[in-house]
Amino acid sequence: MSTKAPNPVDKYVGSRVRMRRIMLGMSQEKLGEALGLTFQQVQKYEKGTNRVGASRIQQISEILQVPVSFLFEGGPSGNASADNFTEGTSPAYVSDFLATSEGLALTRAFTRIADAKLRRSIVDLVEQIAAREEPGQR
Repeated sequence: MSTKAPNPVDKYVGSRVRMRRIMLGMSQEKLGEALGLTFQQVQKYEKGTNRVGASRIQQISEILQVPVSFLFEGGPSGNASADNFTEGTSPAYVSDFLATSEGLALTRAFTRIADAKLRRSIVDLVEQIAAREEPGQR
């Protein structure tokens, strides 16, 4: 039996659902309850394993307090542009990062730092650490 890979749009929408759910501090169980589903079904939506129907997308956007368009912003489309960049959108790695609990926690903490020089120093530090991790930089 062959397994079919999830559609890139389904995976992207799922990652946006996950990102927003985490931003709100909502568990998969709570989202599932609000939708009348199990948390396992929510997991499948978030991974892109199961497709989300139009009415369910509308319901999810209302529960997560975002417009439906939020779930698709910056996602893959039939109109591929250079390096997956489109006007007014972020590259995929930004959404991927923010969809993780670490990325969201780091972003929240970083934006609470009022001192611009300190924020710049933190960025410089992280860039230096990342440069050490790159192959061939040792």
